[in-house]
Parts: sequence; C-alpha cells; structure tokens
Amino acid sequence: MATEEHTKKRKIQDDDKPRKKQKKQKKVRDDEGDLDMEAGLNRGFERMDGQLLADHIAQKTRRFGTDLSPVELSDLYISANTIRDSTSWKEPRSTENLPAFLEAFSSENEKLDQAPKKCGSPHTIIVAGAGLRAADLVRSVRKFQKKGCSVAKLFAKHFKVEEQVSFLQKTRTGIAVGTPQRLIDLIENDALCLESLKRIVVDASHIDQKKRGIADMRETMMPLAKLLCRKALKERYEDETARHIDLIFY
Repeated sequence: MATEEHTKKRKIQDDDKPRKKQKKQKKVRDDEGDLDMEAGLNRGFERMDGQLLADHIAQKTRRFGTDLSPVELSDLYISANTIRDSTSWKEPRSTENLPAFLEAFSSENEKLDQAPKKCGSPHTIIVAGAGLRAADLVRSVRKFQKKGCSVAKLFAKHFKVEEQVSFLQKTRTGIAVGTPQRLIDLIENDALCLESLKRIVVDASHIDQKKRGIADMRETMMPLAKLLCRKALKERYEDETARHIDLIFY
C-alpha cells in the first residue's frame, strides 16, 4: 500500500515538472517580447502611463536598493502623478526620433534652440545610462544647438568634472545630456543650475547588447533614483506655477 501511494505521489510530482518548466519559459517570453534588439529598444515603455512607470521604477529601486532602510527607499519613491504621460507618442523611441519627441512635449511657444540667459542653466536635461549612449543623444539633438545655445555633454567618458564645471560656468546651455551620477556631482558642485529647468527626459527605452536599459543595472538605476528624487526637483514636479518641471520617460 505504501509503495502504491509512493508511486502515485511520484507520478504527480513528475506530471508537475513540465508545467512548471513551461510556465517559466512563458514568463521569459513575455518579458522579452517587448525587446526589439534590432532597434535597441524596450518597446514596453511606449505603453507605460504614469502609474505603470512609477510602479516599474519603484520595483527596480527596491531590487537594487537592498542596502537601504524602508525610510530611505520611501524617499526614492516617485508618485504616478509626477510623471508626464507620453503614451500618445506613437513613433519608436529611437535616437533619431528624440528631437521630434522633445518638440512634441514642449510648450507651444517654446523654442528649444534658445538657452536661458544664465550660464549652465539648461531648460532640458536628458539622462542616459552610459557615456557612449549620451554621446549618441548629444549628436541627435544637435539641431537645437546654435551660437549662444550649446548642448552640454555631462558624462564621464573623456570629460573630467573640473572641465565640465568650467564649461557650465561660462556657457549658455539649452539642453544638457548626462549620466545620473555625473549630473548629481555637477549639481552638488553648483555648476549645473536647475532654476530654468523645464523638463527631465529619461532615456528609458534604449537597451544595450545585453538587453539592459538604464533601469536594469544597479550602477545606473540607483543614481537615477537619487537624481530624480532630489528635493530641489521633486517638489517642482507637482508645482503648478512656472517653476514646474516635467518628468518624462522616453
């Protein structure tokens, strides 16, 4: 009798194994279905409204912020109503489409090729996951650069902090493109001024050859969360006056 029960139990366990394996494989397929490796894009961000983005960023922050206390993690939370919904944009979120995207999500009378009068005080900050990617984005938005309105390169590759501090102190900048930690360093050095800032655009859709985006690596996700949740920025996402800053995920 015991042998018969043991045989039935083992048969049930064996029957369960293929289903578990199949479920795991399906999950992988679902997760990767949005990854367009040819274009280097995670197409899932195209469908994410403010709530989905807030949940996604919170999940990534918890995943990589295991050394933080619950209070510290709560300080890095971005609420859904602070994120501007960009699901109306139907084109692929590729490098070449970024200029048109910026124009679509700027105010009607705003000219992106005009810099605020104060040096080192951009109206737009674009946040990229790596120096090489940031360099590509700089080239893509060069149409907005002209005399008296520079595109600032604020990433570590080939540039020292001191060089960028000097550049910002003497140059009028409309758009700044940088990596999270370097942007934090320049803000804390009082070189990158936020008083004229109208929008932060996170280069979220781009993925590298290992299928990773800016939110998929601890070394970029945690500085990104800390940058976006700086008090000087966070309080302005919901400000309805001229001080308002749009937080947009591209």
